[in-house]
Amino acid sequence: MVDFSLSENDERILDAMREQSRVVRRYARYYDDNENELPPDALPEVVNFRSPYKDVEFEEGIDTPRHVLHVLVSAIQAWGDYGVLMKRIGEGLGNGVLTAAGTDEQRARWQRCTLAIAMTEPGCGSDPKSIQTTAVRDGDEWVLNGEKIFVTAGCRAEGVVVAATVDKNLGYKGIKPFVVMKGMPGFEVSHREKKMGIRADDTATLLLNNVRVPGDHLLGACDDSAAGFRAIMTALNRNRPVVGVAGVGIASAALDFTREKLKEEGIEIVWGVGKQGRSAVQQELIEIEADIEAATLGLLHAAWVSGGNEWKARPTSIAKAKAGEVARTATQRCLALLGGLGLSREYLVEKWFRDARITDLYGGTGEIQRLIIARDILGYSSAELP
Repeated sequence: MVDFSLSENDERILDAMREQSRVVRRYARYYDDNENELPPDALPEVVNFRSPYKDVEFEEGIDTPRHVLHVLVSAIQAWGDYGVLMKRIGEGLGNGVLTAAGTDEQRARWQRCTLAIAMTEPGCGSDPKSIQTTAVRDGDEWVLNGEKIFVTAGCRAEGVVVAATVDKNLGYKGIKPFVVMKGMPGFEVSHREKKMGIRADDTATLLLNNVRVPGDHLLGACDDSAAGFRAIMTALNRNRPVVGVAGVGIASAALDFTREKLKEEGIEIVWGVGKQGRSAVQQELIEIEADIEAATLGLLHAAWVSGGNEWKARPTSIAKAKAGEVARTATQRCLALLGGLGLSREYLVEKWFRDARITDLYGGTGEIQRLIIARDILGYSSAELP
């Protein structure tokens, strides 16, 4: 039976995460204002904290399964800040492709490196099958040419998994993942993007100009199967709930702040009466909270049905689409309720409004998620429902 009620151990873990997130939030405005600086891998206060799971022994049948509880833990982490972390793990999206497609030797070689993933191009966003970056075989090497944009952790990462086509005639089957490490001749981080939100999270443009990589930097086989492309899409699918969870955390931060400020003005939610017994502001607060709760439940359900293994496409896309939409609309509605206070840089709510916008875009836009859902329900292929 699906059960999302929280045990005492669950509450202890979430309380510990909230304590960390309150400290992290102190750094949020600084790294928003100073976009050229990367947050450290660990904050000075890290010595005062341990993993929220530390010393909490899991009790089967009583505590929430860890892969489900992690949804709430990650949301609280984003409630503190999206880009600043108490301690950063040494993995990027590219590590997921390495795990899915790499050989044992390749995993052993690069698993300790932080690998970003480079998919998006100036002429290729939501349709990865249109990738133009090429990889041409030359003896025992591959020669890569192309431009990649909006690469998350492109500055911080030690290397990048680049999606490139070995044969455009093969379509998506010709798209293969290649590991390109920093320092390789012809590989350049062109610039770091200046963004509307999530400014602490580095996003880069990468240039590949006749970059020569050894043959064993190709993850998987060079054949006419779609294995390489599937490995890339699997990594992106795994990241979708992460993006959705972040959106829920940001929206919750905005709602908490809004409730606090309205309470100072004597406005609190009145329960036990219908809409006719509440003011428009009180009703709006209830509806925002309900939306966030619905998005959270969608993410918890997606985690539950995954069983701690591979995230399933339809529930994951449903959760991502809902969470991204709620993150965008909830923060906007909070901003409207606060009026001029919401626009002031004295408070973080305007930052949360900016940060939330990306959660409905990257990792697959809300429109793309709805397309994936429709194909799955109707049993259509991408060719039948493009």
